Amino acid sequence: MENIDFKKVLEVIKPTEEEEEKVRLLSNKLIDIINEIADDNDINAEAVLVGSVAKGTWLHGKADIDVFMKFPLDIDEASLKEYGLFLGFECAKSMQGKYELRYASHPYVTGFIEGFDIDFVPCYTIKSADKLKSAVDRTILHTEYIKKNLKEEQKNEVLLLKKFMESIHTYGAEFKVGGFSGYLCELLIIYYGSFLGVLKAAAEEWRPNQLIDLQDYGTGDIFTEPMVVIDPTDKNRNVAAALTLQKISEFIVASRNFLENPKEDYFFDKELYTDSNTIKYEFRQRETKTLLIIFKPPEIPADALYPQIKKTENSMCGVLEREDFKVFNTDSWTDEEENVIILLEIETWQLPNIKKNLGPFIWSEVHQKRFLDKYGNKAYIEGDRWVAEIEREYKDAESFIEDILVENKIGLLRFGKHIKNEILKEHQIIDILEFLDSKECNEDMLLFFYEYLNKNVYLSR
Repeated sequence: MENIDFKKVLEVIKPTEEEEEKVRLLSNKLIDIINEIADDNDINAEAVLVGSVAKGTWLHGKADIDVFMKFPLDIDEASLKEYGLFLGFECAKSMQGKYELRYASHPYVTGFIEGFDIDFVPCYTIKSADKLKSAVDRTILHTEYIKKNLKEEQKNEVLLLKKFMESIHTYGAEFKVGGFSGYLCELLIIYYGSFLGVLKAAAEEWRPNQLIDLQDYGTGDIFTEPMVVIDPTDKNRNVAAALTLQKISEFIVASRNFLENPKEDYFFDKELYTDSNTIKYEFRQRETKTLLIIFKPPEIPADALYPQIKKTENSMCGVLEREDFKVFNTDSWTDEEENVIILLEIETWQLPNIKKNLGPFIWSEVHQKRFLDKYGNKAYIEGDRWVAEIEREYKDAESFIEDILVENKIGLLRFGKHIKNEILKEHQIIDILEFLDSKECNEDMLLFFYEYLNKNVYLSR
């Protein structure tokens, strides 16, 4: 591709030799310490390096070191957790690093040592997926498969793909993003051969229910997700299960844009001008009503927090629509520590005093009698159905939202109990035009509002 000097791009996104050496030495040191602690305490475990660092597919400045502690299959789960956490904590202590307990499929230790994020994760030693006891057990199989099947020259292709996806905001399988995982990127490079091969396939071939089956397992029919990539190490797992249709579509469009007009800018963060006055002007020009519900996030892991926020957002939209307030669009954001924002952009936020209440068909005498007993002369026939004109309980959207976010009515909404408790403790409902003028509105929030107004901003350069 004439317009792009990929070597120049790689010089920026690829770890330096000094960086690689530092990561290698630290990884080896951590593994040696854990194995030594295990030997000293008669713990039957062995530390191994997994993930992108082990595979040589990590981006410059993004070396998350994953150290897994393998235990034999005959050890019970309680002992695995106890010994695994002990080894992780003791190793982090010996390195004088910061560390804390986290939870995934089971507890693990995460730390910050010598400038790097480290995860110490206990797992079972398995040779094949049919021996699987927890989701993390596959990680070693994944690492071994990539090291065996990804050619040395293809590692740079993985870096290009990861960085491209990162810059267009489609990289990351966590719920917050719903994008492509690192392992999925590696499998795509193995399957299509190169970075450009993946982009060309996405731009020209990918369709809903796209299937990739590197090992020809033939199990694609058991999955229903928008994209199916059969795990080469487990025929009953879809590597792309967390990938949303939204992020697949964005990647396809960005791939087409890049192939039509290739630029090195696609591999770097896009600078955005997030001025509050401009954002306020754009919201005002839309002539909709945009309300923000702001509250403190509960102290739960991010992987649990984001689904609860999204569920609350969807539920708020649903109850508004049921009351005839037409919702144009919604979105949500959190800094995970101080603020959650649920944005509700409403097309119809004020309603007349009366509304039609559809009743039974005239053929049903029993239901007709009940309807007439209830509504009397307010009822009339429209076609072959009874209708009543009744007074509307809620005439403006903001009052409605205020009224239902209280103890005795919040049950109308569907969300996790953690979110519910925080909203009941304290929340704010405010028009976005007012909020943009407040001291509470910070740069991260402005970026969220800008991205909401400019949804395709990252897909072209």
